[in-house]
Amino acid sequence: MTTYTREQLSNMDGLEEVTQSSACVYDGYFLNAHKDTVVLPNGRIAEREYLKHPGAVMVIPLFDNGDVLIERQYRHPLHNVFVEFPAGKKDEGEAPLTTGQRELLEETGYTATEWLHVTDIYNAIAYCDEVIHFFIAKGLEKQHDGQLDDNEFLQVMRVPLTELESWMRKGWVPDVKTQLGVFWLKDYLAQRTAV
Repeated sequence: MTTYTREQLSNMDGLEEVTQSSACVYDGYFLNAHKDTVVLPNGRIAEREYLKHPGAVMVIPLFDNGDVLIERQYRHPLHNVFVEFPAGKKDEGEAPLTTGQRELLEETGYTATEWLHVTDIYNAIAYCDEVIHFFIAKGLEKQHDGQLDDNEFLQVMRVPLTELESWMRKGWVPDVKTQLGVFWLKDYLAQRTAV
């Protein structure tokens, strides 16, 4: 069995596309749409369309007894309510940890005394550059009922992790970042109990 290094997996030899031109075709408040002309590894010309995103942070709020803090929020592109961990986009120049702390407080009214960065994900690599930084937040303390933006509406719920997992198995939690957050949290908890 071959063992690979990170450098070998990220090597672009024979795969890199070289950008000839790039244009912003839509400049929105939240997203920008771009269209690039690229030279493929075989020398042919192709066009690539993609969205640029400022990046985001998802917080996995964990209580001492194993409960987690989740939200119910309406998501317009799918015209439905979704169960999610608290998350939000980064402000320009903002560090991911600062975003997580701000979003947790604004959306839920909680602060945390312990923050653990667990991973970064790119959830739509074929058409978007969005990166989502995952943090587990512990030592939760309620400060207030949340300070939502004027155009933001959500419901905060405290549930046992086992219940959230059950909802996932039933198909009630289709949000990919929240599903991945559950798996990362379970891995974190398993490592703690193994010590």
